[in-house]
Amino acid sequence: MKKQLLRKLHLTIAPIVILPLLITVSTGVIYRISKDWFGLSRNQVHFLMVLHEGEYLGKTLEPVYVLLNGLGLLWMLITGGAMLFQNFKKAWKSNKSGEVEISDSN
Repeated sequence: MKKQLLRKLHLTIAPIVILPLLITVSTGVIYRISKDWFGLSRNQVHFLMVLHEGEYLGKTLEPVYVLLNGLGLLWMLITGGAMLFQNFKKAWKSNKSGEVEISDSN
């Protein structure tokens, strides 16, 4: 896949998945730390699990939220990893041929 197309696809999806992923990560971490480090009970921090799992969306949309959140994360990991691999591959080829590489931020 071309580098520019991969970047465009990654950039297109990123704004859509960033908020749900941030909510999921932050509520999961805060839940675990609150229970383990601060000794709060499951009932005291249950609202975090409601946010973390998307329970506030109802029984019908909760599984959809979880599925889309997971797919969004996989998409970002795969496309980000592919771009990283392309950069490593390019750097390795240029170092192998003895050329000095100048990083291109675009």
